[in-house]
Amino acid sequence: MLMLSSCGKPPTTLERIQEQGILHVITRNSPSTYFQDRNGETGFEYELIKHFAEQLGVELKIETADNLDQLFNSLGTEDGPVLAAAGLVMNPERLENVRFSDSYLDVSSQFIYHQKHQRPKQAKHLVGKTILALKGSIHENNLKTLKQTVPELDYAVSDQVESVDLLRMVDEQQIDLALVNSNQVAMNQVYFPNIRVAFTLQAHHPLSWAIASGADVSLLNEINRFLANAKQSGLLQRLTERYYGHVDILGYVGANAFARHLQQRLPNYEASFRSAAKEHNVDWRLLAAMGYQESHWLPTATSKTGVRGLMMLTLRTAQAMGVKNRLDPKQSIQGGARYIALLMSQLPESIYPADRIWFALAAYNVGMGHLDDARKLTLAEGLDPNKWLDVKTILPRLAQKQWYSKTRYGYARGGEPVNFVNNIRRYYDILTWVTQPQIEGTSISSGSIHIPGLAPNNAGSQPTDPELLSE
Repeated sequence: MLMLSSCGKPPTTLERIQEQGILHVITRNSPSTYFQDRNGETGFEYELIKHFAEQLGVELKIETADNLDQLFNSLGTEDGPVLAAAGLVMNPERLENVRFSDSYLDVSSQFIYHQKHQRPKQAKHLVGKTILALKGSIHENNLKTLKQTVPELDYAVSDQVESVDLLRMVDEQQIDLALVNSNQVAMNQVYFPNIRVAFTLQAHHPLSWAIASGADVSLLNEINRFLANAKQSGLLQRLTERYYGHVDILGYVGANAFARHLQQRLPNYEASFRSAAKEHNVDWRLLAAMGYQESHWLPTATSKTGVRGLMMLTLRTAQAMGVKNRLDPKQSIQGGARYIALLMSQLPESIYPADRIWFALAAYNVGMGHLDDARKLTLAEGLDPNKWLDVKTILPRLAQKQWYSKTRYGYARGGEPVNFVNNIRRYYDILTWVTQPQIEGTSISSGSIHIPGLAPNNAGSQPTDPELLSE
């Protein structure tokens, strides 16, 4: 009788997931949760939930929500997602409809202001300021509570933006202040040089996953076991350091350092650049400029995101290009040359010949999918999608929700490929000048090299690819 009773019970949520072989998860399309870059799908939440799916032995199915209300409301619907993983702070107002897991990361709620303005140090200094937060977030609740203490306080909330949009709006002085999570500030501050933390409104906000409320807690119990193991094994620590720790940025080293590297480093690899360039019909100085932008001609360069070598190839790209050892400079240069040539060949014929290399470099940095998205947005704006001058003005929009929500591949740090191309063009111009036609075919000579038109310290010009490794 016990056996018959057991067999008659409906399967638990966890059992259904394992039977179907699919973990259906809803998240947000943002830099800290889930997005696509040249490595493929990535993001802190994506990486963590992927490990959970692997532990369950099932396939991961990702769905993205346009706003927090949609995310929470989708849980528990027929054939809908069973789990929400989007950097969620446990919100008391949501407890009637969802259950929150144990926390996996502790963040704080911070007011962000523009450095040119006087820093507000306490709540009374917020009066008269334009303040914006995400609708439906814990920050909206915090502002409601704060207004009870400071009745003169005015603020607005929106579900048409993401946290990265709020930071950008402060950076561009569109608003005075934004209220966001500290992890968002840590991840994105390097891309918005004018933003600063005013003060912390609430020090501890534990981040959790969420499932639909109900008597069945089988999935919730499994999640909590996984998160406990992730803490013990060091997985959470590794992901936190990778996404929210030190951001790998190559600062602009100045003319003197570049000249020194021309003399001390480039001669070691110039023959390899020339050989690979000849084989793949690419200017060797362009390849060298790419190598300098990526690694400063350091063959052992390695980033926390797994990009390695002189040309900073991802593992997937290296394998596709036949590179067995990314730390071998010859193989890395060959792989980079083969890849940029492949991207050139994949570009539409409609792109102007003089601009094809800049489009290929942008795809090298951000991926062909995101570049296609930018070209479609460019066309929609009445500009020329085949002209780099037009497309590069649109690429940064891929980091703004109002634009990337209309695209196929979603969020991307669209400003990075623009800076990537600009910096490579700068280095390429310098290399072209120091290898004038009269000395073409010879190596970079030793001795002092003067680079005209380049100030010793252009602080405003710096590469912003987060996968670049600082020396």
